[in-house]
Amino acid sequence: MEKIELTETIGLTNREKELYRTLRTNIEFTGVENKVIAITSCSPNDGKSTISYNLAAAFAESGKHTLFIDADMRRSVFAQRYNISGNLKGLSHLLSGQSNLQEVIHSTNKKNLFLIPAGVFSSNPTKLLGNKRLQRTIEAVREAFDYVVIDTPPLGSVIDAAVLAKHCDASCMVLASNTSSKAEARSVLNQLRTANPNFLGVVLNKVDVKMGSYYARKYGYYYYGKDKGYYDGYGYY
Repeated sequence: MEKIELTETIGLTNREKELYRTLRTNIEFTGVENKVIAITSCSPNDGKSTISYNLAAAFAESGKHTLFIDADMRRSVFAQRYNISGNLKGLSHLLSGQSNLQEVIHSTNKKNLFLIPAGVFSSNPTKLLGNKRLQRTIEAVREAFDYVVIDTPPLGSVIDAAVLAKHCDASCMVLASNTSSKAEARSVLNQLRTANPNFLGVVLNKVDVKMGSYYARKYGYYYYGKDKGYYDGYGYY
């Protein structure tokens, strides 16, 4: 098992760390059966990969044996950010039958945090996600880890996230403020809930908190928190 060094160029502030801990706690209180969570967004640049990784890190920080899966086999933001080579065995190698699960799970320099990178970018990732190896993989990691966080491509662009969500315990959506319309957000939400009815909620990212009432009107979500918060039409966080 090759160890991967994950070093942030810009660390989180204490306030940001506390927000991720709050998000982690809220997910924990949705039920112990929600162990494998797919996270998607409407559009690129919504901050989905950052939130997915930091959520996984928050689970690991709390002592949970956590696996982060980079499932964007088209153009991984996470791989670019951490300079992870496509030659490193990852999800595409596993789903194409070139590697087994043990070969693609890598330890990291973060205690309790493990990683399956995207691997070599595929010309047809949707087809890879559609084979039976994906279901067997999720069943196996569900048994081996306390939590599994899967960073998926934006569902507003490609269908991959819905394919993954079908096999997960639950899903969440990241929505950057002022980038997607209510109609676009509802379309992604409907696709997720069709794939898997267990939708945990929406994290509204990149918020000017002084504009909270505007976003509540625009998206139909509510806001709480003095500095940053989570908007959700279903009351989870």
